[in-house]
Amino acid sequence: MERNKLISKKKPAYPVSDALLKYLTRHGRTIKIPIYYDDLLRFHGSVAVFDKNGKDTLWVSVYYSEFETEEINQSLKKVYSILHSDGSDTIFPYLNIDSIDFCTFGNSKPFRIKVRNILNDNYLYLYIKKADASRIYGLELEDLLSPNHINFLVRKNTLIEEHISGIPGDDFIENHLENCTHRDKMEIAKEFVKFNERCFVRLLGDMRSYNYVMVLTHDFDRIQYRIRAIDFDQQSYEGNSKVYKPQFLKENNKLVAMTTELLQQASIDQYINEERSLLAKRATSMKKRLKGLMACMKKDKIAPPEKMKQLKMELFELTGDIKFKKAQNMGEVLQSALDFVIRNYKSENPYILS
Repeated sequence: MERNKLISKKKPAYPVSDALLKYLTRHGRTIKIPIYYDDLLRFHGSVAVFDKNGKDTLWVSVYYSEFETEEINQSLKKVYSILHSDGSDTIFPYLNIDSIDFCTFGNSKPFRIKVRNILNDNYLYLYIKKADASRIYGLELEDLLSPNHINFLVRKNTLIEEHISGIPGDDFIENHLENCTHRDKMEIAKEFVKFNERCFVRLLGDMRSYNYVMVLTHDFDRIQYRIRAIDFDQQSYEGNSKVYKPQFLKENNKLVAMTTELLQQASIDQYINEERSLLAKRATSMKKRLKGLMACMKKDKIAPPEKMKQLKMELFELTGDIKFKKAQNMGEVLQSALDFVIRNYKSENPYILS
């Protein structure tokens, strides 16, 4: 079977439950906003957006009537201010909405807004999407369990996200990987192992190369590489456990081949243990907030029953942990995975006080 046939072609959007909404409100993730996703759907026309090589990006630049344009632009400036500042309108005179793009590909069909500071020409992107409980769980789990901070807001059926900067994974693999030094490739291989394990433990699926970015940070004597997920629609949705490991997705074949060539199995095992330990530490330090999120997730339906049953049995066969077999929903499956990692981390580390 082709690897990507393991992934559903179309995942439904799941509504945001009252319990999840209360959790988001309690932690400052909800706020009144002047514009909703459906408002942006009222565009009058669009123009295809091509990249610098003339390739269709599957994004279209949309435009509105003259009457609506002014109102929408002011509302988008307000959204920018809420997301990145104190929500006041004092910065409005210095902002310009350069473009509103609509993605015709994928599940979330987002709008991408380019906001430019007219004083210095610096600009940022933000995204407005239709709210999906799966994606919201994915975003919040990323913020709690990964080394990355995520900034997002929810209001009714609308999800607002900040842009995650980096080189798209497919672009990096195709155009940059071969030019990296041997030392850089070793660093990238290490990061891929850790990213692979991080996705698997927290059940974030479909990390094909265009669903993550490579972030480069220049240290004084080297470049540090970090892989960051940018698509969270497939949080705890699929039934096949391989979907949650980027190594099994064909778009990542070059990274997999490079990793197995450069790293010995002992090193791979070491990096897996390191990532599990870091994840266990984060889960322990965020215990109260994570407990609240998992309580919501256990009450939610975010995957078909047959997928949940398939996943829990595969994880039970892999780990031998009876908690997977007893799980009744995807929230309990994920809770079992986190508990398994935390329990093993504490039992293997004599310096941890339980």
